[in-house]
Amino acid sequence: MRAYELMVIVDVDVDDTGVRAVWDRVGELVGAVGGNIASTDIWGRRRYAYPINKKLEGIYAVFELTTPTGELDELDRFLRLADEVVRHKLIRLPDREAERRGLLGATAG
Repeated sequence: MRAYELMVIVDVDVDDTGVRAVWDRVGELVGAVGGNIASTDIWGRRRYAYPINKKLEGIYAVFELTTPTGELDELDRFLRLADEVVRHKLIRLPDREAERRGLLGATAG
């Protein structure tokens, strides 16, 4: 198993239904590769450090997810092409950090 952390920033002009649709689609795409979302932390509206597309705020969410393989290409493609998504960042967590967070079981060795 591999553990990842995904941050997604959705445009502040998107309504609640559109934001929920983005979060649901992330879950569907992770599930399609046999993974699951261990936790979702919705930060809500936050101010940007600098203007992005002439806007000063976005809607943030952080997902911790696990997958049996690294096949998250379709998820990355969706996030790059979705008009609602302003920015996203997907990082693979080191095994030690993933175990500390309880995303992976302790391994021998």
